[in-house]
Amino acid sequence: MIRLALTTLTLLALAGCSGKGPLQRGDDLAASCAKLAQPVEAKYIKLPTTGASIDSATLVAPSELQVAEQAPSPGARITPALPQHCRVLGRIAPFEPSAPPILFQLNLPIEWNGRAVQFGGAGFNGRLVTGTGLQPSGLYGAPAPLALGYATYGTDSGHPHTADVAPQAFAANDEALENFGHAAYKKVRDVAVQIMIRAYGRAPQKLYYIGSSEGGREGLAMAQRYPNDFDGVVARVPVINWTGLQLAGVRNGLATRGDAWLRPAQVKLVHDAVLASCDALDGLADGIVSDPVACKQRFDVTRLRCAAGASGDGCLSDAQVAAVQQLHAPYKLPFTVASGSTEYPGWGVSGEATPAHASTGGWSAWWLGSSPPTLPPQPGNGIAWAFGAGTVQHFFTRDPGVDVATFKPEHYTERIRDVSAVMDATYPYLAPFQRHGGKLIILENMADYAQSPYAGIRYHESVVAALGQAQVDQFVRLYTAPGVDHVGSGAPANVDLLAALADWVERDKAPAGLELVQQDLKPPFQITNTRPLCAWPLHTHYKSNGPTTQAASFECRP
Repeated sequence: MIRLALTTLTLLALAGCSGKGPLQRGDDLAASCAKLAQPVEAKYIKLPTTGASIDSATLVAPSELQVAEQAPSPGARITPALPQHCRVLGRIAPFEPSAPPILFQLNLPIEWNGRAVQFGGAGFNGRLVTGTGLQPSGLYGAPAPLALGYATYGTDSGHPHTADVAPQAFAANDEALENFGHAAYKKVRDVAVQIMIRAYGRAPQKLYYIGSSEGGREGLAMAQRYPNDFDGVVARVPVINWTGLQLAGVRNGLATRGDAWLRPAQVKLVHDAVLASCDALDGLADGIVSDPVACKQRFDVTRLRCAAGASGDGCLSDAQVAAVQQLHAPYKLPFTVASGSTEYPGWGVSGEATPAHASTGGWSAWWLGSSPPTLPPQPGNGIAWAFGAGTVQHFFTRDPGVDVATFKPEHYTERIRDVSAVMDATYPYLAPFQRHGGKLIILENMADYAQSPYAGIRYHESVVAALGQAQVDQFVRLYTAPGVDHVGSGAPANVDLLAALADWVERDKAPAGLELVQQDLKPPFQITNTRPLCAWPLHTHYKSNGPTTQAASFECRP
């Protein structure tokens, strides 16, 4: 199935090249590329701006694959081989002079397949997304979308980030905040389409948005707010209930102050207890909890409570037990936010001790860090605490000196609702996106502690409630990857979702038989383990025979 998906996408990449523009027919490609460095008038951008300018348009020579020693995620270690292409760097001017410009990069392949892919961002953005990497969750040895003939592009979302400034500080500017929430991605899309018309003589036949985490939220925001602009969206581990997530991150961080903080040995204690309770429920004890929903009901952290007078790494104190229980419990909002949400779902179980990959895995990275939470947050603190505390200071209160430990959301009700209206991507009525012919694939990693995978599951349930299961099945798929953390570590996590999306949009071939792959992170990227990718609410179960590292030995069960 893996080879078939790649072959299908390759065939799509070679199709649709009949439209010839200056970039493709020019005898001097470098000169043809350079001629694209012309402004794009504001009238082509359907949101307020004063137009776009091009900083450079440069012909880039083909490049070879490289693998770095370190990166924020496993896939980010890979710089894929790229073909000759025209790289366009530009900026979209703000409507209000006080706002920063929106930077963007557009990559135009000489052999164009007539399609485009917009890449989403990460965290609080502020760094230019180049659009030259692998797709999120993509197979390590697979061609990048640019190498398949897609025009690709990305943005910094409309603000720069520097090391000596809080990554949330840009939210003091209203236009910068709205750009980060949704407007930048729409504006960049409009500019990119105009430059593609200029380069190729026609607009792209299909436009796709692929993103992970913050980028997944962006993709869903596009489907909800601008349903006619994209033909398909892949949203991996999307941080869609954004307001609730930040408030829950603060709550969870505060729960681990002082003696309530769990030491690494105690994290492993919880991790091992979860596996002892649930690992074999899928018919195979292999370190992967395939049904985390059942496991959350089965696992009881109070069984790890220290006996009277006892302490140490072999048990948990009352305060530590309470902290874990709080992580697992929903965060109840003191009021309904603009998105309609009243709570943020609690986190699940499994993957607690997943080794941190460049500090982005398991409890040690997202929840606990290497030291208890401090104010201001320090590099050793959990990422969710740093993100949530900074959001309280710069988004919700707009007071960098506010005491997050005594912060009460109900004192800032209207402001939090205003932020929710910009940031949350939980609007369930996707009928306009469906009428446009749009298709949506959501992937939740079930050992994710950056955001709760149950937020995506709840969103899918809300879409079903709004439209009905039969209608939703025509254009939406929700998949879950057991044992996989936020960045794709811990269990088989890689799958070619762009190929599945393109087949669905362009050939009306609904996704089926997809597989999750685990690979070595060095050429030839040997496959070491595979599992079926199950559509929610199914989960994998071992058939009691066959190789335990092959997807064919498993089935998706209710």
